[in-house]
Amino acid sequence: MKRLLILLCLAIIAFVVQPFEVCAQQNGDAAEQYQKFSRFYRYLSGMYVDEVEMKPLVDKAIREMLSELDPHSYYLDADAVKADRESMGGSFSGIGVEFNVQNDSIIVVNTILRGPAESVGVMPNDRIVEVDGVNVVGIKREDVPAKLRGERGSVVNIGVVRRGQSEMLRFSITRDNIPINTVDAAFWADRDEKIAYVKVNRFGSTTMTEFREAMARMEGAESLILDLCGNGGGLLTQAVDMAGYFLPKGSLVVSTEGRTVPDDKFLSLGECEFDGRVVVLLNEASASASEIVAGALQDWDRGVVVGRDSFGKGLVQRQIPLGDGSAVRITVARYHTPSGRVLQRPYENGHKEDYYQAHANRLRGQAADSLSVDTLSLPEYKTLISGRKVYGGGGIRPDFYVESDTTEISDYAVQIVSQGVYSDFVMTYLDANREKIKAQYPSFEQFEEKFHLSDADMEALVAVATAKGVEYDADGFALSKEFLRDQLTSIIAQRIYSVSDGYRWLNPRRNLYYKRAIAILRDWDVQVEPLFHIGGEK
Repeated sequence: MKRLLILLCLAIIAFVVQPFEVCAQQNGDAAEQYQKFSRFYRYLSGMYVDEVEMKPLVDKAIREMLSELDPHSYYLDADAVKADRESMGGSFSGIGVEFNVQNDSIIVVNTILRGPAESVGVMPNDRIVEVDGVNVVGIKREDVPAKLRGERGSVVNIGVVRRGQSEMLRFSITRDNIPINTVDAAFWADRDEKIAYVKVNRFGSTTMTEFREAMARMEGAESLILDLCGNGGGLLTQAVDMAGYFLPKGSLVVSTEGRTVPDDKFLSLGECEFDGRVVVLLNEASASASEIVAGALQDWDRGVVVGRDSFGKGLVQRQIPLGDGSAVRITVARYHTPSGRVLQRPYENGHKEDYYQAHANRLRGQAADSLSVDTLSLPEYKTLISGRKVYGGGGIRPDFYVESDTTEISDYAVQIVSQGVYSDFVMTYLDANREKIKAQYPSFEQFEEKFHLSDADMEALVAVATAKGVEYDADGFALSKEFLRDQLTSIIAQRIYSVSDGYRWLNPRRNLYYKRAIAILRDWDVQVEPLFHIGGEK
């Protein structure tokens, strides 16, 4: 308890950016408490019997204090701030490779098209064993970016081991800006029926530029599947812009309310750029900005939501720098959809483990879902055009719920996935077959039509799994064999052609949300139009 009190005391000191201005705005008791903690901090650092290294204590103090609040207020050290800025900024400076660390080696999974590494001849499946003359065999995955990234225009020298080459290959690579794509896939789900599909993995500074470019490549689309499954959010401005892509100018997209900050409303700024039919895909990992977009389209009866209940993250964070490169993100307000629904799932202060455990239970199907929740216990709202019922209680509830299909998922398959067997198998398989596949199937369309992993290939997967300590289960393998084959084929398509092509291959075969969306769009007049009638109900 004494330790915690000290940490909390330190947290107050570290938390305040402009202490005198803050104190002036506080009531007398709050100012008095601040002075008390400030005095304690000075005495501790100045009088304690041993010299105290304050930085780790302060870092821990901030984390301890925030752990007593809501689930989404948190502390970022200087490295985390830098990484976060890169992930949202749309680019970083590096050599342009997607990598993994396997068997103590840095494996080049893919090279960025026309990026620095590809330009000098680095190839997928190359093993980077040396960086600037230093042996990097045995390096930890989290330490790799620091070796390969650097200032634009700087040079890094790498040594590479390549299958079929007896000598180590050496490359001198000039670092350049590498884009961080937020649109994973964009393709015609059905060209004849003009149904487009776009998968957005997060909302970064370049999201709407990427999104508009993707839609331009599918000019003439009359329907859109907007896949936000697994999209944990990002920049509010990009979410508002995306919702505005489908809404008339001046439409309310989202509003905020807080105790100490003014309430605010965010309106669509541009004219509606797409007036076709829209289906938004959500799952339990869709959060924040994703929920803002889905909630706006649902509330304005502009589209329907397909999938499962979203995460329910609707707290507005403000990032406050702390002077040494670190920062805190603290919750200052809550998001509301246009109909007034609060996006944030209920939580109890200081009970983060319970909050995230409840979410984990939902992923495993152990808690109520959209089919079984008693809607009488949830607050009711009305959409803004048809007046149909939608429900609050946190997150976005789909208009069309999709059950999980676990009929082919065995414990053996789960072990194969969780133990990284996929990566090892694909790496070995492409080492031996990449050039043959590219020669035999020059285009993705040819690959899609004719490529097939043989039973011998699947037995090779079993051998890789066994080597990694996954005990063979004949019944489990028989149950999951086709599921595993399809998953691996999609990864191979992604590695040889593009990420988008991986989705093109897998979605029609395995993505139940995608297949349900196609069916709804093809039967829109029967399945959706009745919902959009005044007072319409499912």
